[in-house]
Amino acid sequence: MKVLIPSALRSYTERSEAEASGSTLAAVLADLDRLYPGIRFRMIDEQNRIRPHIRFFVNGEQARDLGQALEATDKLMIVQALSGG
Repeated sequence: MKVLIPSALRSYTERSEAEASGSTLAAVLADLDRLYPGIRFRMIDEQNRIRPHIRFFVNGEQARDLGQALEATDKLMIVQALSGG
């Protein structure tokens, strides 16, 4: 599936899009980490939860659960929130 990578994570992929496979969001993130070691930890914490500043959108709908089922034809967008004061 096509995965859109935010600019803050492009140091891992060196591109704005990547291809990954898996039947769940967790599996796709694991495949991304296999291809680009260390990228998953930037999105998922030590308790296996989505980090507060990360959002995942599957075909334009927010995915809140790592167990969400995905199809090979889906499009996953990773969004990293910016913060500041």
